[in-house]
Amino acid sequence: MQTKNGMDAVDAKSRAAGPPVRETRFGDRRVLCFPDRPSDVLVMFAETVRSLPDHEALVAGEYRISYRDLNRQVEQAAGRLLADGLGVEDRVCLLLGNRPDFLVLLLAILRIGAIAVPVNPREQRDGLTFILTDCQAAALVSEAGLEDRIPDPAAVPWVRRFYCITDAGGLEPAGATHRAPTARRCGEEDTAILLYTSGTTGRPKGAMLTHLNLVHSVMHYQQVFGLGPHDRSMLVVPASHVTGLVAILLAMVRCGGCSVMMRDFEVHGFLARAAGERITHTVMVPAMYNLCLLRADLGEHDLSAWRIGAYGGAPMPEATIAALSRALPGLQLANAYGATETTSPATVMPPGRTRERPDSVGLAVACAELRIVDETGAEVAAGEAGEVLIKGPMVVPGYWNRPEETDANFRDGWWCSGDIGALDGDGFLAVFDRRKDMINRGGYKIYSAELENTLAHHTAIGEVAAVARPDPVLGERIHCFVVPADTQPDPEDLRDFCRSRLADYKVPDSFTFLVEPLPRNANGKVMKLVLKEWLERRQP
Repeated sequence: MQTKNGMDAVDAKSRAAGPPVRETRFGDRRVLCFPDRPSDVLVMFAETVRSLPDHEALVAGEYRISYRDLNRQVEQAAGRLLADGLGVEDRVCLLLGNRPDFLVLLLAILRIGAIAVPVNPREQRDGLTFILTDCQAAALVSEAGLEDRIPDPAAVPWVRRFYCITDAGGLEPAGATHRAPTARRCGEEDTAILLYTSGTTGRPKGAMLTHLNLVHSVMHYQQVFGLGPHDRSMLVVPASHVTGLVAILLAMVRCGGCSVMMRDFEVHGFLARAAGERITHTVMVPAMYNLCLLRADLGEHDLSAWRIGAYGGAPMPEATIAALSRALPGLQLANAYGATETTSPATVMPPGRTRERPDSVGLAVACAELRIVDETGAEVAAGEAGEVLIKGPMVVPGYWNRPEETDANFRDGWWCSGDIGALDGDGFLAVFDRRKDMINRGGYKIYSAELENTLAHHTAIGEVAAVARPDPVLGERIHCFVVPADTQPDPEDLRDFCRSRLADYKVPDSFTFLVEPLPRNANGKVMKLVLKEWLERRQP
């Protein structure tokens, strides 16, 4: 067993980041940085291997591995990749689900100085072909059962190596005669990971996540949630998404905690596993928490170790927050707001304050700076709405081979989020809507998130999404897609419910009741464009 002194050393390291200082990064960006930080992800991993070699690093089903053995597997995989001719700055695509090989290969790719390109295994052949082409990937690692997703080699001639991971797992070692590579020292501004944004319009863009970005983001998570070696985090969101990758896998590597992997989210399996593994920390989408309330009796499981329930990607309805607080009083809910372009968190609600500020996504993390600007780019007063701009060492330098889109979205070191929000006098950020999802009904601006949050309190509502319906008189009207909790509610009852809580112009004009869940992309976000297109096809 690891000695207590080893864990104390890690905890001391966690507290020693020091107050941020301003540095010049990515050309002329002046950003706040932690002065005492690992120089790259590999150094961060090595520190934990050295401090906590026998501590459990990964659990998946019956599979359990320590940090010492994880390091050995990383060395073996890196040796194989090098022996196969892969090396510095080669892009290696990972078409893998939530399985231990994902983290092993991610770290092995970084170890040889290559760039990892994680792709959700739900991606189809056309999308995968686009990504392989866009980044000119040198290798593709996929798992068994995804053969129908793999493009013909002739369509991607620059891909030199195709690997398939079976249930046995792992790349075979390069052979006894090939020595494991010495970990390469990476530059802080070197691209470590390319993550393709999950936009619902146009082709995805490859955000360049650097070592500087990744190290600061995991340190932010560690700081705001007080993460340490005793934490055990459940991974049920995709490992290939920035949340699973940074908020869970790399955050646990940084603090010496354990990641418990599940291939898919299923309520009863999740709760049983969370209880059995004494899970302390989760980061999930709000719908997952709501499903736990709707489909299970939380009191049947010992969830007393579960202390942090972070969420993001969508607002959590106040009704869900209240119900979870009653069912699990020891669970501290915390909204974390960010994006692929911010390497995950830009703001986090301090644990314990969610119930008093359910409409806020929290305070800026230690090294983040926020601005709210109007359509001219001028900063607005506290409490006024405008576009949210974000700056900091976790903001990526730009998009892979997309200089025009980089210039359009990153200005003077600030990332233009496209979200509409407001900062109050205490620095708490509220995000009202995506600019493209705001509804303009006869000149009145309506934030779909506010309407959805209101309707979520109705007992007949399971899920709801509000979108704009084109109208020749008012320009746009409000249409709500509803997944009933049980029986189909009466539309007029829903309107009366809204009238008693909202201004009259925010009351929905029409409804569609769905049998299936709302359409979501691979990262769990509701695809409102799909709903709008469906609605337009049914317009008279």
